[in-house]
Amino acid sequence: MERFRRDLTRLGAVEGRLGIAVSGGPDSVALLWLAQRAFPEHVAAATVDHGLREESAAEAAFVADACAALGVPHTMLKVTVGQGNVQSEARRARYAAMADWLESENLSALLTAHHADDQAETLLMRLNRGSGVEGLAGIRARKLVPGTNIPLLRPLLSWRKNELVAVAVESGIGFISDPSNDNPAFDRVRIREALAENDWLDPVAVAQSAAHLAECEAALTSYADAEWAECVSLTEAGAKYRPAGPSVIRKSVVARILTALGGEPRGGQVADLVAALEAGGKRNVAGVLAEARGDIWNFTREPARRTTN
Repeated sequence: MERFRRDLTRLGAVEGRLGIAVSGGPDSVALLWLAQRAFPEHVAAATVDHGLREESAAEAAFVADACAALGVPHTMLKVTVGQGNVQSEARRARYAAMADWLESENLSALLTAHHADDQAETLLMRLNRGSGVEGLAGIRARKLVPGTNIPLLRPLLSWRKNELVAVAVESGIGFISDPSNDNPAFDRVRIREALAENDWLDPVAVAQSAAHLAECEAALTSYADAEWAECVSLTEAGAKYRPAGPSVIRKSVVARILTALGGEPRGGQVADLVAALEAGGKRNVAGVLAEARGDIWNFTREPARRTTN
């Protein structure tokens, strides 16, 4: 309990009731139990049913029963996942539903159960995709729930997966095993298997490296904020950018422009795009057409494709 309280306190003072995201897996069950014991009567929980697996409704019901046994108010949030990348769209739908729940319940923060092994997997996965500093900063310990000013806190980033499983077992609540966590079709699962096979890799040390990179990314963000304010103009057609800073700042600004225009760049796409623009070229990335014209980079949304009957 003291370790959990200390880790949460490091993320800043939290007043009011805490919202806990609980899927029913061992990590989130451990978080639920720790939070309820550390802050009794100041915790509420929610489970998102994505409707992607037949078992999801039963799993949400399991969490509801567990919360009832602990005296924790529980809400089941049913969402519809949009087309496209399933994991990305599920995440978008999940956080949108959580945001509505947090605001309706007047909760002061959302806690999720991301841990050191998750952080190590994320960093290695992004290294394998050629991500920049922002991507390599990994899972942030503190940020905002998308679309809100409500803190999103990850107090378990220094905890190992096996520690949380032990806590979940000790709680006596039980937990659910998601078969997708063992599906090698997902990059994260393959990275997890590689970590397990190479015990000389220390997930806690890797997670600490991600935290150091997050500090570097925060400093670069301040520089990029100034570059955005001075060098970027948004127009009805798209955006114009007259780059002034070094390449690493240009990448951050270009990533923001793509996002502002509705794009979702992945992996090393931003770095490749900036290299092309610095060479005076043009490229289409994430549905945005970018072109260098002299010392100005122009960005426009890709025109909708015509369909024929």
